[in-house]
Amino acid sequence: MARVNTYLNFAGSTIEAFEFSRGAFGTDLMGTDVIESMGHPLSPVNTVHLNLEPDSRAEADRLFGALSEGASSSIAMHEQFCGDDWGSCIDRFGVSWMINHRRG
Repeated sequence: MARVNTYLNFAGSTIEAFEFSRGAFGTDLMGTDVIESMGHPLSPVNTVHLNLEPDSRAEADRLFGALSEGASSSIAMHEQFCGDDWGSCIDRFGVSWMINHRRG
């Protein structure tokens, strides 16, 4: 596997949170705002995701298949508008996973 990253969601305070964490860790994190008015409410389930970045689409598909077995929620692996492959699930233990295979 190429990398594992933590992906954080915030309710409109991503920039402030990243400036805070940059001061603490001296590095950047991955994350975004989830906006309730756009149909994306922040909840304890979606505040933290483990983002997996496998080396191949085959490995991405394998990981997604294994992690999504018995999942309470999932978005199947698919090609994104940027050309990367992406999928997500909340596994049967409540852990939120994102699988992101970066092409080329």
